[in-house]
Amino acid sequence: MGASVGRREDPRLLTGRGRFTDDIQLPGMLHAQFVRATVAHARVTGIDLSAVLDVPGVVAAFTAEDLELGDITARLGRPASEFVATAMPVLARDRVRFVGEPLAVVVARDAYAAEDGLEAAKVSYEPRPPVVSAARALAPGAPLVHDEAPLNTLLDVSMFATEGIDAVFDGAPHVVRVRASTGRQNALPLETRGAVASWDAREDQLLLQTCTQVPHQVRTVAARCLRLDERAVRVVVPDMGGGFGLKCVVGREEIAVAAAALRLDRPVKWIEDRKDALTASFLAREQHYDARAAFDADGRILALDADVVCDMGAYSCYPFTAGIEPLMASAEMPGVYKVPAYRVRGRAVTTNKAPTAPYRGVSRPQYVMVMERLFERAARELGMDPVEIRRRNVITDFPYTGVNRITYDPGSYRESLDLCERLVREEGWYAAREEAAAAGRHLGIGYACFSERTGYGSAAFAQRKMEVVPGFDISEVRMDTSGAVVVTTGTMSHGQSHETTMAQIVADELGLDIAKVRIHQGDTDRVTYGWGTFASRSIAVGGSAVRLAAAKLGEKLCRIAAARWELSPDAVELVTGGIRRRDGTGEVVGFPELADIAYLKAHLLPKDVEPGLSATATFDVFNDGTFSNATHGVVVELHPGTGQVEILAYLCVEDCGVAINPQVVEGQCRGGIAQGIAGALFEQVTYDDQGEPSATSFMDYKVPTAHEIPDVLIRHLQTPCAFTETGAKGAGEGGTIGAPAAVLNAVNDALRPTGTELDTTPITPETVQRAFGRTVEHPS
Repeated sequence: MGASVGRREDPRLLTGRGRFTDDIQLPGMLHAQFVRATVAHARVTGIDLSAVLDVPGVVAAFTAEDLELGDITARLGRPASEFVATAMPVLARDRVRFVGEPLAVVVARDAYAAEDGLEAAKVSYEPRPPVVSAARALAPGAPLVHDEAPLNTLLDVSMFATEGIDAVFDGAPHVVRVRASTGRQNALPLETRGAVASWDAREDQLLLQTCTQVPHQVRTVAARCLRLDERAVRVVVPDMGGGFGLKCVVGREEIAVAAAALRLDRPVKWIEDRKDALTASFLAREQHYDARAAFDADGRILALDADVVCDMGAYSCYPFTAGIEPLMASAEMPGVYKVPAYRVRGRAVTTNKAPTAPYRGVSRPQYVMVMERLFERAARELGMDPVEIRRRNVITDFPYTGVNRITYDPGSYRESLDLCERLVREEGWYAAREEAAAAGRHLGIGYACFSERTGYGSAAFAQRKMEVVPGFDISEVRMDTSGAVVVTTGTMSHGQSHETTMAQIVADELGLDIAKVRIHQGDTDRVTYGWGTFASRSIAVGGSAVRLAAAKLGEKLCRIAAARWELSPDAVELVTGGIRRRDGTGEVVGFPELADIAYLKAHLLPKDVEPGLSATATFDVFNDGTFSNATHGVVVELHPGTGQVEILAYLCVEDCGVAINPQVVEGQCRGGIAQGIAGALFEQVTYDDQGEPSATSFMDYKVPTAHEIPDVLIRHLQTPCAFTETGAKGAGEGGTIGAPAAVLNAVNDALRPTGTELDTTPITPETVQRAFGRTVEHPS
């Protein structure tokens, strides 16, 4: 651990030997596509599929009535005054609630015939007025997306109302306010969603091969919707080309594909095309904040008051519900700062748009942006340096229990801030900014200082009152007679290098060559149970379970070796490749010989040692999780004529505890920063007044390329976590969390001569031009 071991996945993936969902070919396999709603809100008065069956190559077509599936319903254990549960049918029945909602599934001999079949389907509607914005949804008299959700509100929770907070604001020397909004985004994994379903008659079991981050949750929902025992459903995940949270919820299409395969008794494949991925898949991010902060004359924060509204689209996602974004923002908004008084209201609003799922960072890019804007605004009002005002407010004494009742474990908040500022100065950017101003150019420097809560355990998720409570992880480590090891983990890699980092943990713990370690994940029949990969939990939680299991196996090996020498177990020790006597003889017995005893000569085992070499361990986090932290520094130049925001430099000082593989951590940072920049400057899903999405291809949805993403200078700090087994904290989301705030602050710094400040992302060229007072003309 701690070495930048080359990724073990790369030889397979980079030479085209990976096996993704769309690579799966089975005898007699059929292909499915979905008839989708063409209106955002309507009562369905009829679905006519008769002509579909006349299309050459089409084998079958099914509606909800044909398949008789149970609904997908995510719940919170909260009173009706706080949360409204809404059922999401696998196929819409009498009502559609967003453009792209699946109504029927067409199954054909190939994907082209299935697409042709879609064109023959006829759906009749009785349109209803759509609700396409959170403001419209909350307006008096607005049409209801769900009849059972008054005011179109799925969650409304007020938290942490510190007594006397109004008096604090009334008496504060300085009060600043930020009204901020962030655009709706698509997670855009390189591999779209997909599934292959088939019936295994020998095992009497449905095999569902799908690209999901949460295979065990898919198994549970599939079994319930299909009314099967869970034993009768096996979910297997092939190689996966990204997920970013989009695939950590259970989709409707994979359940419908499974139902079609059961009905036809033939394998059925569905691969989402890019249009459906952009318009009908789970989206994220659209949030609105109205926040105030009170400061004293020395720039210390006295109180924070926020109203958070999250546009969650048409349905709650399973298992997290529509509460995931407002609850995350409400609980964690104070972040790295010592906030003495806090009040927040968080709402999840339902609209006639594709539903929202977690996306890398989950509300933290948004509330961090709001907090950093509040500190920037306070610094300007007080005439302070923006770094200095942060320095006076960041948490420095640990463990620290905040006003939000979260306890923060030790981190390097002040250290990362100081180092990042020093690097920006040493790179010469402060001098360059002054020189640019003298020449009439517009350079700006911006920072974001933040924490990333990772390693959420059962206790943290239970605080949200989730009916389904994720948290723990289970691992088994099993050695064969050759001394090689197979490890199972309940996490699910979709690009995070688990085959490498988990193997590093086991190799270190057992003294094995890493080539002797094989990682298995993503198979509900081979992996006892797992919650998958999300919320930067894989190494912190899953890696801890892996290390505990390896340690248990090591103890068993020591007991077998000690018995062989007629010694006590404490008289031997694990070394590279085997077990050594501690008595100075230097005698070592290798793992293969010990494995021979465990499997092939069990009569030689001590009476209290069972045959075989395997060990299982679980790990959970029973406190508030662990907190990684970072400071990002950004230098931009604005071009008033074109409105272009050019990023000249990007610096990241991060601390994720013990870095199991520094190269992997840096990859996570760079990838996350790219997605954060995308949200800050480029990506946004918009809708017209009728709820029609505007971006149906990459011609309309603007994605940054390598040209727009700068080189990133990364520096590591290490504050080991005291309660994970490896000392590691999560590292998956920090880049995405910090980038929008840092970029926005840099843009506002460059805009100082104009007197204009921006609080909304994405920052488009038109926005920049208007800030400079330029008239923006659009072609007719």
